[in-house]
Amino acid sequence: MSLPVMSSTYIAQLQEFERKILSNQTKIEAWFRQQWAQHKPPFYGSVDIRNAGYKMASIDMNLFPGGFNNLNPNFIQLAAHAAQDAVERSCPQAKSVLIVPENHTRNTFYLQNVYALANILRSAGFEVRLGSLNPEITEATEFETALGDKILLEPLQRTRERVHLADGFSPCLVLLNNDLSAGVPEILQGIVQTVLPPLHGGWTTRRKTAHFAAYDQVAAEFAELLGIDVWHINPYFEQIGGLDFQEREGEDALAEAVERMLAKIQAKYDEKGIADKPFVIVKADAGTYGMGVMSVKSADEVRGLNRKNRNKMAKIKEGLEVSEVIVQEGIYTYETLDGAVSEPVVYMMDRFVIGGFFRVHEGRANDENLNAGGMVFVPLNQAIPVAGAEEGSEERCKRVFAQWDSLGVPQTNSANPDCECNRLYVYGVMARLSLLAASLELVQTAG
Repeated sequence: MSLPVMSSTYIAQLQEFERKILSNQTKIEAWFRQQWAQHKPPFYGSVDIRNAGYKMASIDMNLFPGGFNNLNPNFIQLAAHAAQDAVERSCPQAKSVLIVPENHTRNTFYLQNVYALANILRSAGFEVRLGSLNPEITEATEFETALGDKILLEPLQRTRERVHLADGFSPCLVLLNNDLSAGVPEILQGIVQTVLPPLHGGWTTRRKTAHFAAYDQVAAEFAELLGIDVWHINPYFEQIGGLDFQEREGEDALAEAVERMLAKIQAKYDEKGIADKPFVIVKADAGTYGMGVMSVKSADEVRGLNRKNRNKMAKIKEGLEVSEVIVQEGIYTYETLDGAVSEPVVYMMDRFVIGGFFRVHEGRANDENLNAGGMVFVPLNQAIPVAGAEEGSEERCKRVFAQWDSLGVPQTNSANPDCECNRLYVYGVMARLSLLAASLELVQTAG
């Protein structure tokens, strides 16, 4: 697989942006090392990126990634080394990990994700078991994944301030692969074990607008570092609350926000000489799985929502009602694979990029949400390179970077702007900016 094809209209702008990143890669990597010395990254995460050529930015950051099965298995050892680092930084003496998955026992592709995640951690040398919150799991039960692998789900139990399994398995690290959309279960509250990501990182309390407020800080500093207009890497956004889509409450306030956002984008397009028609994405401020999302090009579209679309926006995962939304600047995706629109999704553990894939959707336009039924995933056929690896000083960095070298990960090539590794490196930079924003966000929302 090669990279997606970029629209010829904007390839020159994209290559100019890539050259700016590549010519500053030593400075960028030094800056990231400085940031990670001050801010602890989340245990893991995935970032959705949109690439319009004239603008490339993160549009969503998932702290509980559920697509490890879509990563290229050739890079599992790279992920395993990053997992060693992530676990050691949280529980230095840890020999085992207890994963708490979602309750999706009928979603065999999600179960494949759990299998892949557990396999990464086992390859890192940890004993891994799965503690389920699902009330239907009352005893150890084996399930078959989409590819025919087997996983064993065991009911999660609690004694005093520790969670464990029936035979007493109770490691210091409890790894959530459950985004807590339904709330923080009592069994996890107040335990002495390390829980990652932290409970306040779940959608019970987390808000996308809080993430992008933190991203504002990160993007501004990064843009100043490179001497670029921050708009090229940062989408505008605004939060609107007090909504009830079923009863049409807050409709006018939402329409006015859409109108403001469209005018703001149009002014930037005029400044940059961009002929595209502005659009915004309205999505639930809490939640995932691509639910509660719509693409809007005029305020009238918000005021004129039919019953079907109001129902679509009214509730998300676990049947939660949507009362707050983020109105976010829409970024066109001008990358296509075999004629279908695509967007890169980058996966990270600790502060290391471990792989990714392209989300591709034949039935969606380049101004629509691609995280929808009918999407397919095309794994990256090479790892995302890390520039400046030789400058790392910590032993754990050296281990991971040595793994990159053993896998033959290509380095960036500033002399050839069409080199595939260049684009992948830029994706990795964009993703790590969002990961850094998440580290700030988690500290800011901890209280």
